[in-house]
Amino acid sequence: MQIGYTLPAPKLQLFQARRAAFQCSGSPLNPQNRAQKQENITTKHLANLEKLLQTEPPKEPPDQIPLPKEHHLETRSKGFFERLNLAGVWREMKAAEEMSPRHLNRLRRLLSTSPEYSPRNNLGIRWREYHGSNDWTGLLDPLDENLRREVVRFGEFIQAAYHCFHSNPSMSMEEAQRPRHVALPDKSYKVTKSLYSTSSMGLPSWVDGMAPDLGWMTQRSSWAGYVAVCDDRREIQRMGRRDIIIALRGTATCLEWAENMRDLLVPISQEEEENGGLPKVECGFLSLFKTRGANGHIPSLAQSVVDEVQRLIQKYKDETLSITITGHSLGAALALLVGDELSACAPNMPPIAVFSFGGPRVGNRAFANRLNSRNVKVLRVVNSQDVITRVPGMFVSEELDNKLRSSGAQKFLDALDKSMPWAYAHVGTELRVDTKMSPFLKPHADVACCHDLEAYLHLVDGFLASNCPFRANAKRSLLKLLNEQKSNVKRLYTSKAKGLILNPEIHNLSAIPSCLPSPS
Repeated sequence: MQIGYTLPAPKLQLFQARRAAFQCSGSPLNPQNRAQKQENITTKHLANLEKLLQTEPPKEPPDQIPLPKEHHLETRSKGFFERLNLAGVWREMKAAEEMSPRHLNRLRRLLSTSPEYSPRNNLGIRWREYHGSNDWTGLLDPLDENLRREVVRFGEFIQAAYHCFHSNPSMSMEEAQRPRHVALPDKSYKVTKSLYSTSSMGLPSWVDGMAPDLGWMTQRSSWAGYVAVCDDRREIQRMGRRDIIIALRGTATCLEWAENMRDLLVPISQEEEENGGLPKVECGFLSLFKTRGANGHIPSLAQSVVDEVQRLIQKYKDETLSITITGHSLGAALALLVGDELSACAPNMPPIAVFSFGGPRVGNRAFANRLNSRNVKVLRVVNSQDVITRVPGMFVSEELDNKLRSSGAQKFLDALDKSMPWAYAHVGTELRVDTKMSPFLKPHADVACCHDLEAYLHLVDGFLASNCPFRANAKRSLLKLLNEQKSNVKRLYTSKAKGLILNPEIHNLSAIPSCLPSPS
């Protein structure tokens, strides 16, 4: 060859040796050789994956594994790893395939520090329907998108109450005379009144001396929530009316916990209902609702709410109004008492609706009938895994109670309702969610997570229907959930979270500013 004359002898021998090796190995551009090499690499990766997951090797090639019906996907433009169906191998990925974090851009959006909300549509003439005029018939299963957005918005008003209380839990007599500053999530509302609840019990003075910095834990009167009114013309036009909202937080102080334990039913009034029952409610809830503060300087929660709502009704008497009461945990129980009190304070009250999250039972069946007769609409958001929604009273579900009554035990159960001191009954319409439906939360999350308000809002935001998986286009950020319930979020997501947070200055999830968690 001509090339042999242009190379020195040593280099010529080296070139011929490399040429022989090249001829033996074959060209990398040869499709057959390239496919064989790719297959070897793939086999090696699968073997490593099997060791990592500690699973038995498949008896058939991975691309021949039969796919179950629930994981069957369209074959068009399927990739190799999609045909593997890893959701059936990796136990933490058994959620719906469309919610998998393989699409990292979607997970990055959910971890964004800039919250993204579902669009607020114009409620217009349908606002009464969304406010419960028909008991939300046809709007819950499947969940109407406008109602979902409204329910989440009401829950954020409660989060603002939690945050306001924990930012300054102690209270002075001077402060009780003026409203607190509340960082509302909806700037179209304006706070007009601070609300305080007072316990009828007290602790010895030496208890405060043991922990002077935690005196707020033992104080009898505490900031419990607020009254706000919509003050934005565009929002009023969107909602179809001017809305008055009352938001109430859950249990926070020692005396509030003590009142929760006073679970005997006591009469709320001496007037029997038409069906022959005396309305009764839990003793502790009624105490926090009716008790005045020390020396009469702090009015009771009942008196404060009635006075402020009557003032606002008189101020906006020429406008269409609505009253929305929302609360979580203890606040959900107090919200029912507020709705009952407001329904009888004036002859022509605006429509009253209660939106509660994780609320316990409050009264007996006669109390529930009394609220229904007074046209107080109640939507209870209930997590199937939340034990708080099944107390106080008999630890049975409402479904079982209804089955027993329909099976011929109606008279016997009615007799028990009138005689037993723990014959409680839930009120209103139920919107049931489930922790197990979330692809982000562990299916066996602890009690605190199942009762946490942020977990409730996360579940509502992703709820489509009782027979549907978690909503693929859910928009609520996961930052608060990771911050408050990190131990209950699947490791698959906590391991990715820090690397996907858009703000590079945030290195610790615990440093993310958010509303403080509910003290469940």
